[in-house]
Amino acid sequence: MDFFSRFFGSFLPRLDGPLHFRFIFQPLMAITFAVIDGIKDAKMGRPAYLWAMVKKPDQRRELMMLGWKRIGKIFILAVILDVIYQIKVYHWWYPGETLTVAFLLAIVPFLLVRGPVNRLVSWRRRKMTHEIQARNRA
Repeated sequence: MDFFSRFFGSFLPRLDGPLHFRFIFQPLMAITFAVIDGIKDAKMGRPAYLWAMVKKPDQRRELMMLGWKRIGKIFILAVILDVIYQIKVYHWWYPGETLTVAFLLAIVPFLLVRGPVNRLVSWRRRKMTHEIQARNRA
């Protein structure tokens, strides 16, 4: 219980304290990588990333490895910046808070964006293909 009270009590001050830029920069980088990967997934005919991880346990390990390869650097940067923040502000390091913040800033945006981008691009490609085929028939 101490972790949750300390985490939620210290989370809001992080938004406007030192290194607050990371709350914009890191999710933006994760979203950028998610968009790029979602477009690649759509072009390769892969299913939505998070959906495939949940529904295809035989491919889960491979998908996690591919995802970590893309988002791992941003996650590690999030960990480093949070450690710097905690040492600067609290003069101490709380590993659980660091991992939670890094997960929220890097992993969550990546997981939430990659699949919908894949579906949007796949839908758009199917629509364009049908339109081209309809024009060719006319």
